[in-house]
Amino acid sequence: MDQTIGFIGGGNMASSLIGGLINGSVISANQICVFEPSAEKANELNSKFGIQIAQSNEQLIKQSSVVVIAVKPQVLKDVLSPLASTFKEQSPLIVSIVAGITANSIEQWLQGEYAIVRVMPNTPALVGQGASGLYANENVNDEQRKVSTQLMNAVGSCAWVANETDIDSITALSGSGPAYFMLFIQSLIDSAINAGLEPCAAKKLAVKTASGAAALIDSTDLPLQTLIDNVTSPGGTTEQALLSFERSDLKGVVDSAFNAAKNRSQELAKELG
Repeated sequence: MDQTIGFIGGGNMASSLIGGLINGSVISANQICVFEPSAEKANELNSKFGIQIAQSNEQLIKQSSVVVIAVKPQVLKDVLSPLASTFKEQSPLIVSIVAGITANSIEQWLQGEYAIVRVMPNTPALVGQGASGLYANENVNDEQRKVSTQLMNAVGSCAWVANETDIDSITALSGSGPAYFMLFIQSLIDSAINAGLEPCAAKKLAVKTASGAAALIDSTDLPLQTLIDNVTSPGGTTEQALLSFERSDLKGVVDSAFNAAKNRSQELAKELG
């Protein structure tokens, strides 16, 4: 990648992106710069990846063709507002992984129009298995889309959405989604332990079952219902479990949870923007 990338913020998600870019040979360490207020975090990133550490956000922006914003949404306005003139001078591609902040809000705080890509990543990016949704405003060109895709593919896979409001659905699907699956796996483990299995064995088998099912789905074009049917024998154990899920309205429970997360994402955009 023929770019220089600056990270405003050096937390877990920024660290995972940096690691993915370097380990995947997408970009070299000397093309990456971070400004992180915590000297301890900054030194840790430098020691771990050999990247450059900026002394200020202004310095970082001046030497970056791509600026990744990776700070908490509650502080973003205070971080960006003093940087308006510096962004205007450099006009980099802005990639925001900040939840709940619209591209329009970012432009208002920076007092100008910019090429902005909003990204909703998720925590499996920390182990290179992320699923990210991306939205580009009208100022983003094809090359900048390509760069953004390379950035997020470095820590998993990604998909583009046409409308910024779709980011709220992405938040409810893959952004918050890991917690849904983790809760289900934990519930399965608890049931197995209550039935007498050793905790270590229960966790190992439940986690592998989940990852194996996901890998099987990913390996074929067969419909999900066909894969479910392949496990389900008439009158068998799986059928009884699925009938229990149906009686409990599992689909309705999931739909309700999805919409609760989506609605909260919309509320946050209004509150924080």
